[in-house]
Amino acid sequence: MTALRAGTYAPIYILCGEEPYYIDQVYSFIADHALDEMAREFDQQVLYGRDLQGADIAPVIGAARGFAMMGGRKVIIVREAQAVKKWDALAAYLDNLMPQTVLVLCYNGKPDKRQSVWKKATDHPQVVWLQSDKLRDYEVERWINAYIADFNKTNGQSLSIDPRIAPILADYLGTDLSAIVGALQKLMDGRPEGVNTIDAALVERNIGISKDYNIIELQTALIQGDIVKANRITQYFASSKDHPMFRELAPLFTFFSNLLMYHYLPDKSQAAVARELGINPYFVKDYEKAAKRYPAGKAFLIMGYLRETDARLKGINNPSAKDADLWKELIFRIMH
Repeated sequence: MTALRAGTYAPIYILCGEEPYYIDQVYSFIADHALDEMAREFDQQVLYGRDLQGADIAPVIGAARGFAMMGGRKVIIVREAQAVKKWDALAAYLDNLMPQTVLVLCYNGKPDKRQSVWKKATDHPQVVWLQSDKLRDYEVERWINAYIADFNKTNGQSLSIDPRIAPILADYLGTDLSAIVGALQKLMDGRPEGVNTIDAALVERNIGISKDYNIIELQTALIQGDIVKANRITQYFASSKDHPMFRELAPLFTFFSNLLMYHYLPDKSQAAVARELGINPYFVKDYEKAAKRYPAGKAFLIMGYLRETDARLKGINNPSAKDADLWKELIFRIMH
């Protein structure tokens, strides 16, 4: 994107992967900026792999070899390129690229790099290859913070996010980057004038995530030994379609596995714990408090309880128990 913003375009872009967000960002920028409005009418084509006769890339390559009608750059974008089956023409084109043509292949999924055409493309110095993989659950919080930092850098802003809010958003929104960006944009646009912090009240007002009933508040209740609050939150989860139990178990498992690691860290300074556990330094104090309530042996048992509950949630040794019952039993076992 830095190169594109500077006006530097490659002859071929292969944009692939299971996460469409980055693919859409790159091809949309090229479509909107590579040519001026008048030139786009004559020298820009957007095609779909499913519409190519014989599922053959040859007609696209034929167009790529032609000269621009306006005498400048030519842009050809192929959406859903995974529907193409015949790539021989692309392999041949890689030997003699047209410098004035920008060919963009948007491939949902991962091409088989064992095939000669893709091996040739990955090794080609003039091909830009982007593989956009889905985020893991544990990567979302870091991604949200990085997105806000990039927003500040790009727009000269000083927006911040409450450290407790990023994991709540990550838990609620999942790993769909388009949904995450949409929610963050909604929060940015929904700020009252002069407000530069994304906090719990702003999130509740604009996204609908309760500031009292969320995964961080549940963890806090477990740390404090507040069984009434923990049960209140989990029963809210059980009655809400926005908090499926399988999703809420994952951050709890991460917390207690981190807690087990914390017990055996030789250096328990804030910086060392944050580095070793890969967490925001803000949350180190939670592990300090939790360690006093849950010794290493208990943390290990809790991880077993969470695995067992997950299995029962999937129907293993559980013919009829509902989420509310599973939550109640799990909370009791954790806190006793």
